[in-house]
Amino acid sequence: MASETILEGKKAIVAEIVDKMKNAQAFVLVDYKGINVEQDTAFRKNAREADVDYKIYKNTFLRLAAKECGYDELVDALKGSTAVGFCNSDVVAPAKVVSEFAKSNDLECLTIKGGVIEGSIASLEELQKIATLPSREALLAKMLGSLQAPISNFACVINAIKEKKEEDEQASA
Repeated sequence: MASETILEGKKAIVAEIVDKMKNAQAFVLVDYKGINVEQDTAFRKNAREADVDYKIYKNTFLRLAAKECGYDELVDALKGSTAVGFCNSDVVAPAKVVSEFAKSNDLECLTIKGGVIEGSIASLEELQKIATLPSREALLAKMLGSLQAPISNFACVINAIKEKKEEDEQASA
């Protein structure tokens, strides 16, 4: 009786992970061995602010969920201390949060083991490149600035012509 209850609880956890893996825009597997409680608390806060759901699950549960979702290639990465960061809104966020926190706190122990972006398994190189990309908001701001630059420059030229004419009129008067 008790073992059936335990088994049902474990199945529910695997089902939760499967649901998160299927619905996430991106997720990364993180090796966190060596991080202390204070650093982990700060990291979790950063993850929440970036809309990343960061959780620690047993590797057995992650393996079962990865296989069920068709991410068999991730199974090899599920050794040692493993956490997972899911994000439903931004494909860059999970890798970026891990990479930036590790860099800003000089933590070599916080590393990305693997991940999935929009349903496809990403290599570690791809995840590292994605982690260095600016956020969506920053990219949109740069694009908007690029679009506004010609108009702004044109306005400056028109204003300079107007000021020059006013100077010429004052000099001739």
